[in-house]
Amino acid sequence: MTPKILEPQCAWHSEEVSDESAFTETFEGAELEEIDGALRVAMEKSEDVLEIGREDFPLPGLSTRLAGVERELIEGRGFVRLRGLDRNRYSQPEMEMIYWGIGAHLGQPWPQNKYGHVLGDVTDQAKDPNDPTVRGNEIGGAPLPFHCDGSDLVGLMCLENGIEGGLSAVANSVSIHNTLVEESPELAAVLYEPMPNDYRGEQAKGGQPFYMIPVFTEWSGRLFVRCIPPYIVASQRHEDAPRLSDTAKQALKRLVELTEDPAYHMHMELRPGDIQFINNYHVMHGRTAYTDQKEAGRVRHLKRLWLETSVLEDRPPHFANAAGSHWNDKRSASRMQVN
Repeated sequence: MTPKILEPQCAWHSEEVSDESAFTETFEGAELEEIDGALRVAMEKSEDVLEIGREDFPLPGLSTRLAGVERELIEGRGFVRLRGLDRNRYSQPEMEMIYWGIGAHLGQPWPQNKYGHVLGDVTDQAKDPNDPTVRGNEIGGAPLPFHCDGSDLVGLMCLENGIEGGLSAVANSVSIHNTLVEESPELAAVLYEPMPNDYRGEQAKGGQPFYMIPVFTEWSGRLFVRCIPPYIVASQRHEDAPRLSDTAKQALKRLVELTEDPAYHMHMELRPGDIQFINNYHVMHGRTAYTDQKEAGRVRHLKRLWLETSVLEDRPPHFANAAGSHWNDKRSASRMQVN
C-alpha cells in the first residue's frame, strides 16, 4: 500500500501546545458544586462504581462542556487536562466515584486486564520490571516509554504525587505518522502491516501468547494507531510469533526516535485532583521517572479508565468493542489503598 498524509487538522508539534491553558479545562464555582451534587446522588444509590451509570451521575450543566471535550479528543488536539477538583475535600472512594461519573459522560468503560478491571490503579505494585508478564501500570519509579493503551480513550486521575518527577508525557501520533509518510514512506508502509504483540501472559486460556495488530490503520479517512514498542519486541520470545523483518525493526526504531524528539512531545504535571484524558489513536503517552516517599505519605497513585467514545461511530474491526474480549468475563474495579 502507499501511505498518505492523514488528519492534518489533528497534528501538532510541541510549540503549538506550550500554552497550558489551551489544553486545561478548569472547573469552578457552580460546576464544582454540580459535581459534588452528582457525587451525592451516585453514593445514595451505591458506593460500588460498577452499579453507577451516566444517568446516576447527573451533570445537566457540565455535560455540554464535557461533550465538547469528547469531540476535541477525537477531532482535535487529542488530549485534555481537567483541573479544579479539591483532593482534600473528598475521600479516595469519593474521588473514584467522581472520576467514574465524569468518565461516564465521555464513554463506556472497557476492561483493562485479565482481572476485568474497568477502574484500574497506576502505582508501584512491587513488580519486577524484568518480569515478562508485568504491565506498565504496576511498575513504580521507572520512566514509561511512549505507547498506546487498548481503548478509544484512556483517562488518568491523580490521587497523589511522589516527591519528585512523574510528569505525564504525550506525543502526537498523527504528526509522527505524517512525518514518516513524507520522509520514509517505505517505513510507514511496513507499519501498516500486522505485527505481533506480547500478551504479557493475559491471553485467553489455551490461546496464543501474542496477538497481531498493525501500528497504523487508515479507516474511513481517519488514522488509528496502536503501538507499544516493548510489547512488539517482547513478542519475539515466543517461537511461534512471526519474526520482525529488518525493515520493521528499522521502522519501529524511527518511530520511537520521533516520539522522543522534543518537537513531537510535551510534558505536563498532574496534581492531586487533576484528570487527564487522551485519544489513544492520535496520542501516545508515557511518563518521566519519579520518586516516592512512603513514610511521608507521598506515593504516586493514579486511577485509570479505558473508555469507548460515541463520537467514533466507525472503527477498524481490530478496534471493535472489548465486550467480546475474555477480559470482559469478570468485570471488576480495582480499589487499591496505597497511603
